[in-house]
Amino acid sequence: MVNALAIDIGTSSVRTALVSLTGAVSHVQQRGLTITSPAPGEIELDGAEIGRTVLALASRTIADGGPCDVVGVTNQRATTLLFDPVTGSPVGPTLGWQDLRTVLDCLVLQSSGLRLAPNQSATKAAWLLKAAPQGADLRFATIETWITWLLTGGHAHITDRSNAAITGLVTTSVDHWDQSILDLLELPGAMMPRIVDTMGVHAVATALPGSPRITALVGDQPASMFGQSIIHSGAKITFGTGAMLNMARDSRTPDSMTPYESGCFPIVTRSQNGDITWGLEAIALAAGTAIDWLVDGIGLLESAQASELLARSIPSSDGVWFVPALGGLGTPYWDFGARGGYFGLTRGSTRAHLVRAALEGVAHRGADLVDAAERETGSRLRELRVDGGMSRNGFLIQCLADATGVPVAISPELEATTRGVGLMALVGAGYLTVDDVESLWQPTATLQPQLDDASRLVRRAQWRSMVARVENTIPELSAVTF
Repeated sequence: MVNALAIDIGTSSVRTALVSLTGAVSHVQQRGLTITSPAPGEIELDGAEIGRTVLALASRTIADGGPCDVVGVTNQRATTLLFDPVTGSPVGPTLGWQDLRTVLDCLVLQSSGLRLAPNQSATKAAWLLKAAPQGADLRFATIETWITWLLTGGHAHITDRSNAAITGLVTTSVDHWDQSILDLLELPGAMMPRIVDTMGVHAVATALPGSPRITALVGDQPASMFGQSIIHSGAKITFGTGAMLNMARDSRTPDSMTPYESGCFPIVTRSQNGDITWGLEAIALAAGTAIDWLVDGIGLLESAQASELLARSIPSSDGVWFVPALGGLGTPYWDFGARGGYFGLTRGSTRAHLVRAALEGVAHRGADLVDAAERETGSRLRELRVDGGMSRNGFLIQCLADATGVPVAISPELEATTRGVGLMALVGAGYLTVDDVESLWQPTATLQPQLDDASRLVRRAQWRSMVARVENTIPELSAVTF
């Protein structure tokens, strides 16, 4: 039996598993990662710990499940480190993708005509290089690059197009680094990895039993798309800490890598044999964090899992609304100064009303993402697919179907990234085709909209009026754009 080893390095944990030709995921190993915040807005990880964890879990999955034929690596995009190729060790901290220490650097660069965001790798790499010992011969890496270096014993320093595309350091061809940006940031070209396709035979993982071939490298959200069999068309939302919508588009190269007027931005969803498939991404900054706040912040719930039962205990939110803008609003508003708010509270409002309104608010943010993607592409979705921890909340997913007016299909894999990178590795080695993967889709359930269009439009108009109330809460932050 042919199996792929899937290595899935998320924001807070590492997951390894075997993925079969049918997309079945087995022999899962998972372990958390250490995340520190030395100062407000600063997020650091330990690159050495990530490497040790990957090697340990991967070896255990292979030992438990038998040999693997190929390996795929998917990663939290834009998390950045520098390492010494001689010692094979990271130099300095690993900066998480959410790290905001380079906000001012990004704003200063705008005066030079360069538009970068702090959640891209570009300014993180520049900050790390300035903090490193002078004269050190270092290498740049996002996490898939670092893990590939370790798996190959230091023989492969590569990144794939889906990861390179969001660093802020490439041209729209995504086949080489933009020398003008490297020069502006004082990043030596010699420190940059070689850019390769998402799928293909890239290297040999000599650090693993059997020395399997590495045949897929890909960012987490494109992997999630592939894991939900979104190949030629369609869209998915991954509901985790935040919510990320990704929509398949076509092979037309965008004019630039900067955000569209819709608030979406272009991404590479996959590449093979030099052919790039493009998509777009839209982001809600708070989804699961809003429910976590109800649990840990104000003690309204015993657990996130309890939210569905409590929301269903009443027939409606009775005019209560919640806008989950706890750290600003993403697509389509991009208002970093917006802050969350409850509205419509009365003496009769109960804990159940507050929880139900919170879940409805997350669903409406999901609908905002769909609206933005449809505006950008000019096409109407026929189905929306979902994965991530909150996809198991049936009340939330029904609210999403009602707010979008689109059937919502639930992924059989809670973590579709793991399934997706395994399938990509099998395609990269020639065991499957992308059309084979498209035919594998079997949702656990599909929820149909229960609201008629007229009622849905009224609710969406009410939602937008609530959003307007939280916008520009902190004007100084609201004025910041990237």
